[in-house]
Amino acid sequence: MKNKKAGLLHHVEIYVSDLKRSAEFWSWFLGKLGYEKIAEWSCGQSWELGDTYIVFVQTEDKYKDVAYHRCRAGLNHLAFHAESKEQIDEIYNELKAKNINILYEDRHPYAGGKDYYALFFEDPDRIKVELVAD
Repeated sequence: MKNKKAGLLHHVEIYVSDLKRSAEFWSWFLGKLGYEKIAEWSCGQSWELGDTYIVFVQTEDKYKDVAYHRCRAGLNHLAFHAESKEQIDEIYNELKAKNINILYEDRHPYAGGKDYYALFFEDPDRIKVELVAD
């Protein structure tokens, strides 16, 4: 019998330059999506929704000499399903109020194409985050 979860993403672990700053950002955003914090320790925390969880870990000082950039080899962005177009609009307004960098704002909410309603923005380390309405 095949495991129904086989091949699905189990978790993502992200090293961040400033855990306190990242935790503030991600706890707000992930909380809006229904994630719950399941663990916290001195250099990290984990957030869970269903069978998937996301871990944020403080980068050690010795590895901070090269800053993250999504155009280098490695992670480009994280994309999340939105509950609705209205949720995207609500989060867009909250991001604006928080002065969080919104990407492709001149084409929002169709930066991904004319039939692709989405919001693109950056976390504190400039990791691109996408929220898309199906």
